Amino acid sequence: MRKSALLLATFTTASLLLGGCASNLSGDSYSRDEARRVQTVRMGTIESLRPVKIEGTKTPIGGGAGAVVGGVAGSAIGGGRGSLVAAVIGAVAGGLAGSAAEEGLTRTQGVEITVREDDGSMRAYVQSVQQNEVFRVGERVRIMTVDGTSRVSH
Repeated sequence: MRKSALLLATFTTASLLLGGCASNLSGDSYSRDEARRVQTVRMGTIESLRPVKIEGTKTPIGGGAGAVVGGVAGSAIGGGRGSLVAAVIGAVAGGLAGSAAEEGLTRTQGVEITVREDDGSMRAYVQSVQQNEVFRVGERVRIMTVDGTSRVSH
């Protein structure tokens, strides 16, 4: 009974940690450091759009949380040396599963927006897709850049 309560608490903690890993890559999201900073604004016309997948985060948190959960689950199997071996195997398997779960949970759908800017240059920008925001080929857009991070908006 005590091991199952510990396993549940560990799993809940791991889930909360993984949920905190997600970052927002949309055009209307700014980090605290970017707020109140001067941005360069350029104008352009969308030449093409292409759906892309933005891979998820790969931090030590997912693997670490999975290893803890797997180790606790493995230690509940058998007794003595068998329990120790099961805990090690569970920790390794849990670490791999936790890392894969973090990447999968934080993966997002994105769009590659190719823009012909007013100076004649052509650049492509990738950002996540917002449900209420639709870009169209031929549409005029703004490109805002601060410290090397650019966003495309209407």
